[in-house]
Amino acid sequence: MSGPAGNILSPEKFAEIANVSRETLARLEAYAGHLRKWQKALNLVSRSTLPDLWRRHMLDSAQLAACLPADARSLTDLGSGAGFPGLVLAIVTGLPADLVESDSRKCAFLREAARLTDAPVTVTNARIETLVESISGGAAEKDVDILTARALAPLEKLCEMAVPLRPRACVFLKGAQWQDELTRARKSWNMQVETFDSQTSADACIL
Repeated sequence: MSGPAGNILSPEKFAEIANVSRETLARLEAYAGHLRKWQKALNLVSRSTLPDLWRRHMLDSAQLAACLPADARSLTDLGSGAGFPGLVLAIVTGLPADLVESDSRKCAFLREAARLTDAPVTVTNARIETLVESISGGAAEKDVDILTARALAPLEKLCEMAVPLRPRACVFLKGAQWQDELTRARKSWNMQVETFDSQTSADACIL
């Protein structure tokens, strides 16, 4: 929760917490302006979170950068929606990212956001099931290195999506029910899990 209006995170405070350069902040500000412009048409984020965009979405996504393997080569972001966390991570880290989104209008938004921010991303307009089939069937042009997702599906379902993609590692941002989700997922999947505290919510966790 963002709390009183005085506690809303400013872009400058975001840059301090996330330790990003002024150039990177300028690119993220261009992204934020683009998102606000498209918000009414596409409902990209919950309207209640828009006033505290820099905490609820920008920092929430950027914090995953510290959890990526040091030798990460690329990202594949499932269900990218408005670009969280994939587009933010591509801007902050410089890693190439494939943003997978089934909604063609959101894909148009993402492509324009990538152009405005000069982000190293490709946007794949496809259902996740289609992506899984293309990769598992050998039709994909590249392997999945690091898989990311935010507010997409329960952990058990994310594991089901991830296994055919054969990622080297997964970084998932989960909400207040993350412990229950982890308990349920471990009944069906054998996994090694490292947890990181969220910088934006005491109840959330990065897996």
